[in-house]
Amino acid sequence: MAHPPKSSGQNPKGKTQRQLAQKMVAENRQARRNYEIIDSLEVGVVLTGSEVKSLREGRANIAEAYAREEDGQIVMVNSTIPIYPPAGQFNHDPGRKRVLLVKKREFNRLMGAVDREGRTLVPLELYFGPTGMAKIKLALATGRKAPDKRDVEKKRDWDRQKGRLLRDRG
Repeated sequence: MAHPPKSSGQNPKGKTQRQLAQKMVAENRQARRNYEIIDSLEVGVVLTGSEVKSLREGRANIAEAYAREEDGQIVMVNSTIPIYPPAGQFNHDPGRKRVLLVKKREFNRLMGAVDREGRTLVPLELYFGPTGMAKIKLALATGRKAPDKRDVEKKRDWDRQKGRLLRDRG
Protein backbone atom coordinates (compact mmCIF):
# COMPACT_ATOMS: atom_id res chain seq x y z
CA MET A 1 0.00 0.00 0.00
CA ALA A 2 1.47 3.36 -1.03
CA HIS A 3 1.86 6.07 1.55
CA PRO A 4 0.74 9.62 0.82
CA PRO A 5 3.58 12.07 0.15
CA LYS A 6 5.02 13.66 3.27
CA SER A 7 4.02 17.22 3.95
CA SER A 8 6.75 19.82 3.69
CA GLY A 9 5.34 21.67 6.70
CA GLN A 10 2.86 23.56 4.53
CA ASN A 11 -0.81 24.02 5.22
CA PRO A 12 -3.41 24.28 2.45
CA LYS A 13 -2.94 28.05 2.15
CA GLY A 14 0.75 27.59 1.38
CA LYS A 15 2.04 29.06 4.64
CA THR A 16 4.35 27.29 7.06
CA GLN A 17 3.46 26.83 10.73
CA ARG A 18 5.94 29.59 11.63
CA GLN A 19 4.28 32.04 9.28
CA LEU A 20 0.90 31.17 10.77
CA ALA A 21 2.26 31.73 14.29
CA GLN A 22 3.24 35.32 13.45
CA LYS A 23 0.38 37.54 14.51
CA MET A 24 0.20 41.31 14.20
CA VAL A 25 -1.11 42.88 17.40
CA ALA A 26 -0.67 46.63 16.85
CA GLU A 27 0.64 48.90 14.13
CA ASN A 28 1.75 52.53 14.26
CA ARG A 29 0.33 53.82 10.97
CA GLN A 30 1.03 57.47 11.70
CA ALA A 31 4.75 56.80 12.12
CA ARG A 32 5.37 56.51 8.37
CA ARG A 33 3.59 59.82 7.86
CA ASN A 34 5.16 61.75 10.74
CA TYR A 35 8.69 60.35 10.42
CA GLU A 36 11.15 59.52 7.70
CA ILE A 37 12.20 55.95 8.46
CA ILE A 38 15.96 55.49 8.12
CA ASP A 39 16.49 52.02 9.55
CA SER A 40 14.44 49.40 11.37
CA LEU A 41 15.19 46.34 13.46
CA GLU A 42 13.35 43.66 15.39
CA VAL A 43 13.69 43.85 19.18
CA GLY A 44 12.23 41.84 22.03
CA VAL A 45 10.12 43.31 24.80
CA VAL A 46 9.91 42.42 28.51
CA LEU A 47 6.27 41.72 29.46
CA THR A 48 4.34 40.33 32.40
CA GLY A 49 1.94 37.40 32.08
CA SER A 50 -1.23 39.50 32.04
CA GLU A 51 0.27 41.73 29.32
CA VAL A 52 0.94 38.70 27.12
CA LYS A 53 -2.63 37.47 27.63
CA SER A 54 -3.99 40.88 26.70
CA LEU A 55 -1.78 40.99 23.58
CA ARG A 56 -2.95 37.52 22.53
CA GLU A 57 -6.46 38.97 22.46
CA GLY A 58 -5.11 41.60 20.03
CA ARG A 59 -5.45 44.58 22.34
CA ALA A 60 -2.65 47.16 22.33
CA ASN A 61 -1.93 50.72 21.23
CA ILE A 62 1.49 52.02 20.12
CA ALA A 63 0.28 55.04 18.13
CA GLU A 64 1.80 57.64 20.50
CA ALA A 65 4.71 55.48 21.65
CA TYR A 66 8.43 56.18 21.34
CA ALA A 67 11.59 54.69 22.82
CA ARG A 68 14.39 56.32 24.79
CA GLU A 69 17.42 55.38 26.88
CA GLU A 70 17.04 55.08 30.66
CA ASP A 71 19.62 53.54 33.01
CA GLY A 72 21.55 51.88 30.17
CA GLN A 73 18.43 50.29 28.66
CA ILE A 74 16.03 51.21 25.91
CA VAL A 75 12.48 51.63 27.23
CA MET A 76 9.26 52.14 25.31
CA VAL A 77 7.13 54.99 26.65
CA ASN A 78 3.45 55.86 26.00
CA SER A 79 2.46 52.39 24.80
CA THR A 80 -0.80 51.07 26.19
CA ILE A 81 -1.66 47.43 26.81
CA PRO A 82 -5.12 47.29 28.44
CA ILE A 83 -5.63 45.23 31.59
CA TYR A 84 -6.61 41.57 31.30
CA PRO A 85 -9.76 41.27 33.46
CA PRO A 86 -9.38 37.58 34.45
CA ALA A 87 -5.97 38.38 36.00
CA GLY A 88 -7.70 40.24 38.84
CA GLN A 89 -5.30 41.57 41.45
CA PHE A 90 -2.26 40.31 39.51
CA ASN A 91 -2.88 42.70 36.63
CA HIS A 92 -0.35 45.14 35.20
CA ASP A 93 -0.28 48.93 34.87
CA PRO A 94 -1.58 49.63 31.31
CA GLY A 95 0.72 52.59 30.61
CA ARG A 96 3.96 51.42 32.23
CA LYS A 97 7.38 51.74 30.58
CA ARG A 98 8.45 48.52 28.89
CA VAL A 99 12.09 47.48 28.53
CA LEU A 100 13.19 46.58 25.01
CA LEU A 101 15.77 43.84 24.48
CA VAL A 102 18.55 44.96 22.15
CA LYS A 103 22.05 43.61 21.65
CA LYS A 104 24.83 45.82 23.01
CA ARG A 105 26.23 46.65 19.57
CA GLU A 106 22.78 47.68 18.30
CA PHE A 107 22.19 49.66 21.49
CA ASN A 108 25.41 51.63 20.98
CA ARG A 109 24.61 52.26 17.30
CA LEU A 110 21.07 53.45 18.04
CA MET A 111 22.06 55.66 20.97
CA GLY A 112 24.88 57.17 18.91
CA ALA A 113 22.43 58.12 16.16
CA VAL A 114 19.94 59.52 18.68
CA ASP A 115 22.57 61.59 20.53
CA ARG A 116 24.62 62.83 17.56
CA GLU A 117 22.07 63.25 14.81
CA GLY A 118 18.89 63.98 16.78
CA ARG A 119 17.04 60.88 15.56
CA THR A 120 14.02 59.30 17.24
CA LEU A 121 13.26 55.67 18.06
CA VAL A 122 9.70 54.84 17.03
CA PRO A 123 7.92 51.46 17.26
CA LEU A 124 6.27 50.55 13.95
CA GLU A 125 4.68 47.19 14.75
CA LEU A 126 4.00 44.98 17.75
CA TYR A 127 3.59 41.29 16.89
CA PHE A 128 4.29 37.74 17.95
CA GLY A 129 7.31 36.28 16.15
CA PRO A 130 7.70 32.75 14.77
CA THR A 131 8.70 31.41 18.19
CA GLY A 132 5.63 32.92 19.87
CA MET A 133 7.61 35.70 21.60
CA ALA A 134 6.37 39.29 21.51
CA LYS A 135 8.50 41.43 19.20
CA ILE A 136 8.58 45.08 18.22
CA LYS A 137 9.74 46.49 14.91
CA LEU A 138 11.67 49.55 16.09
CA ALA A 139 12.61 52.27 13.61
CA LEU A 140 15.33 54.88 13.69
CA ALA A 141 13.66 57.97 12.23
CA THR A 142 13.76 61.72 11.79
CA GLY A 143 10.67 63.90 12.25
CA ARG A 144 8.94 65.54 9.30
CA LYS A 145 7.63 69.07 9.19
CA ALA A 146 4.08 69.77 7.91
CA PRO A 147 5.17 70.80 4.37
CA ASP A 148 7.27 67.63 4.07
CA LYS A 149 4.25 65.53 5.06
CA ARG A 150 2.16 67.17 2.32
CA ASP A 151 4.87 66.60 -0.28
CA VAL A 152 5.14 62.93 0.65
CA GLU A 153 1.35 62.55 0.44
CA LYS A 154 1.28 64.20 -3.00
CA LYS A 155 4.06 61.91 -4.22
CA ARG A 156 2.28 58.79 -2.91
CA ASP A 157 -1.00 59.84 -4.54
CA TRP A 158 0.72 60.51 -7.85
CA ASP A 159 2.53 57.17 -7.73
CA ARG A 160 -0.79 55.43 -7.01
CA GLN A 161 -2.50 57.21 -9.92
CA LYS A 162 0.43 56.50 -12.22
CA GLY A 163 0.24 52.81 -11.32
CA ARG A 164 -3.49 52.75 -12.10
CA LEU A 165 -2.99 54.50 -15.45
CA LEU A 166 -0.24 52.13 -16.49
CA ARG A 167 -2.23 49.10 -15.37
CA ASP A 168 -5.39 50.27 -17.22
CA ARG A 169 -3.49 50.94 -20.45
CA GLY A 170 -2.28 47.40 -20.26
